[in-house]
Amino acid sequence: MVAAVDIGVQFGGRYLFKDVSFTIGPHDRIGLVGSNGAGKTTLLKLLLDEIAPESGAVTRAKYVTVGYLPQEGISAAGNTLYAETESVFGDILQTKQRLEAIHARMGEIDHESEEFREILELYGELQHKLERSEAFRMKAAIEKVLSGLGFSVADFRRQTEEFSGGWQMRIALAKLLLLQPSLLLLDEPTNHLDLDSLQWLEEYLRTYEGAVMIVSHDSRFLDNMTRRTLELTLGTLNEYAGNFSFYRAAKAERKEHQEAAYRNQQQQIKQTERFIERFRYKATKARQVQSRIKQLEKLDLVEIEDEEGNIHFRFPPGPPSGRSVMELRSVRKSYGELRVFDGLDFDIDRGDRVAFVGVNGAGKSTLSRIIAGVEPIDSGERKPGHNVVISYFAQDQADALHPASTVLQAVDDVATGEVRKHLRTLLGSFLFSGDDVFKKVSVLSGGEKSRLALARMLLTPSNLIVMDEPTNHLDMRSKGVLQEALLDFEGSMVIVSHDRDFLDPIVTKVVEFRTGRIKVYTGTVSDYIDAKAREELAVREAERPAAQRGDGKQRKRIEAEQRQRRYEREKPYREQLEKLERAIAMKEEEKRECECIMSDPESYQASDRVREVSTRYGVLERELKSDYYRWMELTRELDRLAEDEDRS
Repeated sequence: MVAAVDIGVQFGGRYLFKDVSFTIGPHDRIGLVGSNGAGKTTLLKLLLDEIAPESGAVTRAKYVTVGYLPQEGISAAGNTLYAETESVFGDILQTKQRLEAIHARMGEIDHESEEFREILELYGELQHKLERSEAFRMKAAIEKVLSGLGFSVADFRRQTEEFSGGWQMRIALAKLLLLQPSLLLLDEPTNHLDLDSLQWLEEYLRTYEGAVMIVSHDSRFLDNMTRRTLELTLGTLNEYAGNFSFYRAAKAERKEHQEAAYRNQQQQIKQTERFIERFRYKATKARQVQSRIKQLEKLDLVEIEDEEGNIHFRFPPGPPSGRSVMELRSVRKSYGELRVFDGLDFDIDRGDRVAFVGVNGAGKSTLSRIIAGVEPIDSGERKPGHNVVISYFAQDQADALHPASTVLQAVDDVATGEVRKHLRTLLGSFLFSGDDVFKKVSVLSGGEKSRLALARMLLTPSNLIVMDEPTNHLDMRSKGVLQEALLDFEGSMVIVSHDRDFLDPIVTKVVEFRTGRIKVYTGTVSDYIDAKAREELAVREAERPAAQRGDGKQRKRIEAEQRQRRYEREKPYREQLEKLERAIAMKEEEKRECECIMSDPESYQASDRVREVSTRYGVLERELKSDYYRWMELTRELDRLAEDEDRS
């Protein structure tokens, strides 16, 4: 469907990447990963035809359409929400307008005239065209997508310019999903979604007809959505036949072999250099010396990716707090006519690690600001516990930074003790490297200011941390630094976030927000999702008529018949899958053996053997690619059968 062949891009005389090749199939689910600056956004622009490669080419089949969701910078205005999303169906709307005009003309002319007969024929053709385009499903599709992304029915009539930046990105995403391009490119699509919308998007993309390529720092989302991973690193592209977790494990193994090959090559180079130095001026060895010099010049050097070292920071210890950290009693809060809370009670005890989840607009950020003491309440009581010191982060906290300060000065102002020696390392982990630390705050982007505010927070002593969407502008490494610091933190915390992978190791309590009400669940976010699924299943079961629910022997018989039908339908696919997995395992083991031989310097003394192993290695790589693709097709077919069975 799409093929990139030996593409390269350079900026300022330096290649960002070179000789990169890959293909995208009609139903691929691809994660695009790599460190900041590796060229992920550039690669997306190449696929969009926004820029041309310096070398190589990107080719697309004629029928292929490409849709792109950027991280930021999209805004819509001048339409209602419904009209804006409806605009993607331009052909259908145009056909409807032509039908209306023809219908009006038919009422004006003689029904016995030649013109009437011609118009009547055209009217029929346009009606057939509408039927073929399934225009009757357009309204239902728009409502399904908008509701899934968190818009209410009342929002449909609102002007698009009334929506904030995060909701603007949802509008753009809704239009893309309705447009259904052959290839969907999503750059950080989860940043502006709440947990419900995120889960809905995952379900929607699972049945999406086209191919999807995703750039994301949400590893759980990548795991759930992707089956291939492309990694940009050191100017090249590596492909992994699995999701993000598979990629992470395979990369670690690959790096071990790479390091072994690097050490062996360096040993060879040193031996060759010693030979050259020893016999450089000996006439009888001149030809051998020249031969070795040419060998060195032609040597394809093994490069090892410059891995960023582990960075570990701890929040400076705050004073010990009392057993009760925060009490809220009968809290009422409104914004004009919008009542957010009406008599809310909530407690935070020492050591509580709480996640706030729920749909956007339900009051998560409002309650976090009330707890932090930056949002007044209309009535009720907010009672902090003994000796409570609060550290608060929200997106607008970045506005409090002094614009004339440099990045380094901004963190140095709050740092104390030994940690001041490591400020540049801390800033590096939050994506401020090199001369970036000397930038003025006034020239930073919104995302950069948020990261800087987070870094400052990491240096501030407290015993109650309140954070509102802290991971939106962080890459995986920065999230790891923050996550480790929070795991070591001995105080209490409240975190508003939808990032399941970030929250799961940290929190022990989840508070769900639903239109002014809250419900507390004990456990991690994964535990909460499981509990919600059980609750929804119980509700659906209770709503089914008794005859459908069945009981006792009848229900067991029906379930057994369903299991048998499903087993018989899936059996041939499962047998093929098991056979294929055994073959893949054998080939992967043989491939690892080839890699070990090729990384052993002694093996190069037998050139025929090395050539044979290298040839076999290439054959195995090609066969495995084909096997991986077949494995994905069989897995996809099993998923489709399971979905069909569930619907029936």
